[in-house]
Amino acid sequence: MTPPLSVLDLVPVMAGSTPREALLHSADLARHAERLGYTRYWVAEHHNMTGIASAATSVVIGHLAAATETIRVGSGGIMLPNHSPLVIAEQFGTLDALFPGRIDLGLGRAPGTDQTTVRALRREVTAAAAFPQDVKELQALLGPLQPGQRIQAFPGTGSEVPLWILGSSTFGAQLAAMLGLPYAFASHFAPTELHAALDTYRGTFQPSDQLAKPYAMVGLNVVAADSDAEARRLFTTVQQGFTNLFRGRPGPYQPPIDDIEAYWSPLEKAQASRMLAYSIVGGPETVREGLERVVEETGADELMVVSAIHDQQARQRSYELLAEAAGGLTPDRQAAGVGPGR
Repeated sequence: MTPPLSVLDLVPVMAGSTPREALLHSADLARHAERLGYTRYWVAEHHNMTGIASAATSVVIGHLAAATETIRVGSGGIMLPNHSPLVIAEQFGTLDALFPGRIDLGLGRAPGTDQTTVRALRREVTAAAAFPQDVKELQALLGPLQPGQRIQAFPGTGSEVPLWILGSSTFGAQLAAMLGLPYAFASHFAPTELHAALDTYRGTFQPSDQLAKPYAMVGLNVVAADSDAEARRLFTTVQQGFTNLFRGRPGPYQPPIDDIEAYWSPLEKAQASRMLAYSIVGGPETVREGLERVVEETGADELMVVSAIHDQQARQRSYELLAEAAGGLTPDRQAAGVGPGR
């Protein structure tokens, strides 16, 4: 049986459109995912990227949570070294007060941008080294008020918003295991250390008040369509995006093209294909077989799917076909998939 499925939305800005349109499309997709029975809907912090409209991640989460009723909404993730733990505790404490029991807080240690923008964020170069301590501080700020505690997040203290550790290496796996937190691996763009990280996480996990046993989420690109050929065509939007990133020309997502081989060089193809190794692209049967293969390979407790498709209707159709390939995401399965939530 396919594990619970969730959505990672980069709030993509398509060529010829605006950030407002991207945000409205994301709200529509969140409602669509909720109706289909997906477990959670996450957005990620990126900066200085004209193709991604989720820089103000907490604000976007509020927008999406207000547009939905039951689906969990959260960050995949907040790049914690860019912020003080107190500010994030206050932001997510406020979100939890507005949308109780529906907010997730996924945390990463990368900057989510280039080095020039890191300086504009007023982030110290060494900030990532303090990530484990920052996570513990944030955990304490969201936990119960302690005797003599002089600083509290208000709202936030006592909310116990569920924390997740995000990663693309064994570092995050070790930290998540040590703190007894759920772990999400970014295999949708950095699959190289996936199996090593999962082995580390499961092999060294220490139970906590939040989580009794390991819970691993695996990131995955899925582009589903009514035929393999149409899905492969839609996927060229993603392939162009990675190629443009290698060329130093990131920007809005481009429409699909008929011949990706004419677009990229052999080296660019090899680079993009390596990063996109955990992608399922095809019609219903291809998607079903791909899901079974990924679950068998990883033993994932949950899959988080990103589908950066240029056309909004095709993107919604892709999530419909994925839900069908997974055997249908009924409300009962959705509730069962909350796992590390409350």
